[in-house]
Amino acid sequence: MLQRFIELGEGYSDIYELIELAKANKHRLHHLIALHTTNGQKQLTSLCVVLQPTDPGDFQAIYICREGIPNPHAIPNQRFDLFNHVAQSLEKQIIEIDVKHSKEFAEKELYFQYLIGILRLNHYIPPLR
Repeated sequence: MLQRFIELGEGYSDIYELIELAKANKHRLHHLIALHTTNGQKQLTSLCVVLQPTDPGDFQAIYICREGIPNPHAIPNQRFDLFNHVAQSLEKQIIEIDVKHSKEFAEKELYFQYLIGILRLNHYIPPLR
């Protein structure tokens, strides 16, 4: 199985695309995830939509708006409220995880591998086969 992060942006206007992806793929929607991190004094959140693997092909897409919105527990914000509203309308719980900031990794791909490891260890996505 191939699992890959597909970055849409940082969550400004592209969060609307992320929300539309979740709604349009509700038959394949697996999880909605909020990844909380800290960069210096800034508390940030990445929002993710995890789809079920394709059949055939065994490809699992994880769409992400990376570190572009404030952590809603520190600063309530409308973008997270929109994501939460979609979760409720699709009858999903938002999974919230604290992770390292992407700047702690030499390359963005290493950061995404780190996140895939966390998601696999917590059984949010299936292990390699």
